Amino acid sequence: MTIRLINLTKSYPSKLGPQYIFKDLNFDFPTDDNVAILGKNGAGKSTLFRMLAKSEYPDKGQIYTNKTMSWPVALATGIHPQMTGRENARFIARINDVKDLAAYESAVQDFAEIGQRFDLPVKTYSSGMRARLVFACCININFDIYLIDEATSVGDPKFRRKAREALEVKAKEAGLIMVSHEMDQIREFCTSAILIEEGQLNYYSDLEEGIAVYME
Repeated sequence: MTIRLINLTKSYPSKLGPQYIFKDLNFDFPTDDNVAILGKNGAGKSTLFRMLAKSEYPDKGQIYTNKTMSWPVALATGIHPQMTGRENARFIARINDVKDLAAYESAVQDFAEIGQRFDLPVKTYSSGMRARLVFACCININFDIYLIDEATSVGDPKFRRKAREALEVKAKEAGLIMVSHEMDQIREFCTSAILIEEGQLNYYSDLEEGIAVYME
């Protein structure tokens, strides 16, 4: 099953009336390969990405899929600052139906490299620690599709290498949908592209063809 966009309409209010990003859009999003979302600034890349992640909703229409999808792994969302790292990990595990809570907590603590601070409130963390926690929580759950938004820019150079290696593993066993301004990163992880132009989506099974049309 693909991800299916059905009569999708999304607009933002303005002094000139609603500005439509998408209007009655119908599209079957391929999930058999790793897809880059390309488009000029303002084309709707981030809007589409947020709607796929269910952190934003369309005005009307729907996004249907029977696949499990991660939240955008580079965004420090879904973490409660008053709760400890462990409590946040436990909460995320429960809502994502992780069976072995103890093993998951241990894996997250180990991957995030925050040591005993795992048991301190997240509000005491630096922004880098928070980003590492979010990434660790996500990458240690087996989703069908991972939503990647500048994901390998989190943390210091050592952690970025670790994040990239973890994503390389996931890219082989699950699907990726990526938004990035870095063409090198897109070429590393993606095999095809969707180009957003004037509210329409065009799929390119050949990544280089999609990039070439985008660069024009």
